[in-house]
Amino acid sequence: MINEQIRDKEVRLIGADGEQIGVMSSKEAYFKAKDAGLDLVKISPNAKPPVCKIVDYGKYRYEQTRKAKEAKKKQKTVETKEIRLSPNIDTNDLNTKVNQTKKFLQKGNKIKVSLRFRGREMAHKDVGREILDSFYDQLKDIAVVDKPAKMEGRSMVMFLSATK
Repeated sequence: MINEQIRDKEVRLIGADGEQIGVMSSKEAYFKAKDAGLDLVKISPNAKPPVCKIVDYGKYRYEQTRKAKEAKKKQKTVETKEIRLSPNIDTNDLNTKVNQTKKFLQKGNKIKVSLRFRGREMAHKDVGREILDSFYDQLKDIAVVDKPAKMEGRSMVMFLSATK
């Protein structure tokens, strides 16, 4: 809220150079801001009494957006990558998938390992569990199981993340 939008009876006023002026009526604070050729901006609406500051509103908004952009830059997003396996996967193919998973883990991504059963393969869920166990055994040194292997419909799913 700025200028006339501030309808509180009393506000704590902070001057343009940062010094605290004191508690006064919002109209009086607005007139002080007008005399200085600046805007009255409500900084902390939840405080008792609300805190208002005399600033140039355009410059204040610019600073706020710049701070938000800086905070967003420093944020690290964690992606979940999916590795798909099948119950009749060959050892070399499994090793290729393990190497790809290692690359993803080094980049800091989480991994969803899904093993899809088709048709009669559903009768051999134990084979699927063995494949997921051998897959994890090859990654033991750099990965931790977030969620152990579990059936979800026709797939067995396990989540991995890098060790800290």
